[in-house]
Amino acid sequence: MAPSLPPPSSLKDLPQEQQFQALDTLFESSPELHTLMAPVLAGQTFSSYSSLIDAVGGRMSALSAANSPTDKDILVGILGSHPRLGQPKTAAVEHLSELSKKEQANLNTGAGEQAEQLRVLNAEYEDKFPGLRFVTFVNGRSRDVIMEEMRERMNRGDAEREVEEIIQAMCDIAKDRAGKLQN
Repeated sequence: MAPSLPPPSSLKDLPQEQQFQALDTLFESSPELHTLMAPVLAGQTFSSYSSLIDAVGGRMSALSAANSPTDKDILVGILGSHPRLGQPKTAAVEHLSELSKKEQANLNTGAGEQAEQLRVLNAEYEDKFPGLRFVTFVNGRSRDVIMEEMRERMNRGDAEREVEEIIQAMCDIAKDRAGKLQN
């Protein structure tokens, strides 16, 4: 069954499980994101998914600014919920949502050599930024372009900026999904 979203203004009145399903459709499923957003979803009405996504981004950014190890753990749990780019479809290790499969479709084609390059870059990135996964809004871009961006971000070596970029990418992806699912 294709993912769908209830009207954003109805979220506050839905059972928590359905609120979390909407979050999981926009973002990747993450118990930490559920914990972070449960009080917001229960207490606030959203006129659009864009405003909900901005609220999620704001909460994640607030966690990144905090000095609390607990806040950092929650944030890393959320940021790490995104699938690795170009992950082979056969990888049972990792959950890949239907929407991520579609979004990454062009990254999973092409020469095995390029797929191996992407696998190595993912590992290198995760060594450079422990606890993080490379997340970018693919948006139809080619594997070469994505790998170039990945290399640039690793060379920059700024973990705080990396967290900001991942939060922004997750929100861009979520807004794209919301737009596609509401039309």
